[in-house]
Amino acid sequence: MRKWIVSLMVGMLLAGSALTASAMNENRGGMMGFIAGCCFGMRAGAAYNDGKEIHWREWISLIIPIIPPVWAGIDGANGMTTSDYVKKYGLTFF
Repeated sequence: MRKWIVSLMVGMLLAGSALTASAMNENRGGMMGFIAGCCFGMRAGAAYNDGKEIHWREWISLIIPIIPPVWAGIDGANGMTTSDYVKKYGLTFF
């Protein structure tokens, strides 16, 4: 019971801090910025707040955690660069 109460308090503090956070772009940040940073890492959270969208391969990694990282590793081994991703997916994602 005690762990449950502590977990609830921590969750409430994190939710409260995410709702009051502000980003440079007024349409970004908040709960979605929190989810981007928490689930996909600091780089994805910062990119989301800069105006980029979260790529579909990152969303799939929440459902099937092993396939997208392996796929990204294969892309890295093949020498894929950020400019290659921009050509493939556009500036919305990279």
